[in-house]
Amino acid sequence: MQFDFFPSRTLTIYLAKLFVVRIFAVLVMLVLVLLALDLLGSTGKILEPDGNGQAEILKYAGLRVPQLISRFLPYSVLLATLITLVTLNQNSEVVAMKAAGLSAHQVLSPLLLTAAILAVVSFGFNERVVTRANSTLKAWEAADYGKIPEDSGTRTNVYLTDGQNILSASSLTGTGETIVLENVTWDARGPGGIVTEQIRATRATYAAPGWRLENPRSFDVGSADIEDIENTVVGESLTPAQIDLQSIDTDGQSFWELAETIGALDAVGRRTSEMRAKWWHRISGPLAAFLMPLLGSIAAFGLARSGQLFVRAIVGMALGFAYFVVDNAALAMGSFGGYPPFLAAWAPFFLFLLVGETVLIRTEE
Repeated sequence: MQFDFFPSRTLTIYLAKLFVVRIFAVLVMLVLVLLALDLLGSTGKILEPDGNGQAEILKYAGLRVPQLISRFLPYSVLLATLITLVTLNQNSEVVAMKAAGLSAHQVLSPLLLTAAILAVVSFGFNERVVTRANSTLKAWEAADYGKIPEDSGTRTNVYLTDGQNILSASSLTGTGETIVLENVTWDARGPGGIVTEQIRATRATYAAPGWRLENPRSFDVGSADIEDIENTVVGESLTPAQIDLQSIDTDGQSFWELAETIGALDAVGRRTSEMRAKWWHRISGPLAAFLMPLLGSIAAFGLARSGQLFVRAIVGMALGFAYFVVDNAALAMGSFGGYPPFLAAWAPFFLFLLVGETVLIRTEE
């Protein structure tokens, strides 16, 4: 019986290489298939602006690939785990390793080490590449895939409240008193939150105080009348500082920038539970790759000739996908305030870590 956590150096390298190759192959396959499906639905919109062509399609693909890699890397690790372990089991290599005195944890240790390294690499990739791709792609989509300045600071889907009234815009550029809102909607609400009037405008600028709507068109809910009106000022209690804080694009900020944003919002008494949940998930999300070998480990053990290998592989896949379902549900609950942010981000990880260890110990150790 060996008491080292890792098997021999040769066996560790052998298993790690098998695992890495399969992760890379599965990830490439998933990204290519999903990117092709995405382009089928997006190419028409990309080519609508005059002058757009193949270069813009390639630009879109270049921005989407990092997002797909970040999202589907844990799935790739899960599928690669099942493929690797089922193959080793069918070839009786797992039986040989256990006959040599290796425990189930020692058989899995090279895969766990590889997954842990991938989790660290994924965190760095998300912070350096994915956040920038998110910011650029959102700004480009807000401009309907037209030309926008590279450093415009464009933010999308801005939603602001002025008492009961609501000011929303499809995009925001600039900072401070130079803020410009595009495709603006002002919903004036009465008692009970019922919308009494809606004003739509092409853009809005700061009027000190308030926001001047340009080319506005008013819709009266009571009479159902639509009419063009003169430029008007709304939201006089909304300051540029408030808009800067409320229109934060968390997906486009790095881990450290998001921490500073949360601190700034806390200082002015803003609700930050959704941002805190996402901040914690920046760490727990990549660590999902570390769980996958453990959750899929049930496929490695048991006799391949017993007829239960396929069932074991299905159970391993079910455990892995159950984690993703619970993780997304917990994160959504944290965003709505149902769970504390830390619990929303970390509870699924520790829960399935215990589940995986329990299954492995009770069945193999």
